[in-house]
Amino acid sequence: MILLGDKIMPIVHVHLWKGFSEEKVKQIIEGITKVFVDIDIPKQAVHIVVHQTPKAHWGIDGKPATES
Repeated sequence: MILLGDKIMPIVHVHLWKGFSEEKVKQIIEGITKVFVDIDIPKQAVHIVVHQTPKAHWGIDGKPATES
């Protein structure tokens, strides 16, 4: 979260497996933004970064997610 003067500017990083459609990513961004708006943070202050990682580069239980 960044403070700009007395304003709170949250930055949210979302990590997903690669393959989510642009529409799903848009829904995620809208939904997370709504959470902050509901607690009186202006939507223009909310920054969301979506990282999509291939399953082969994501480890679960000591193995790539492609093998889990």
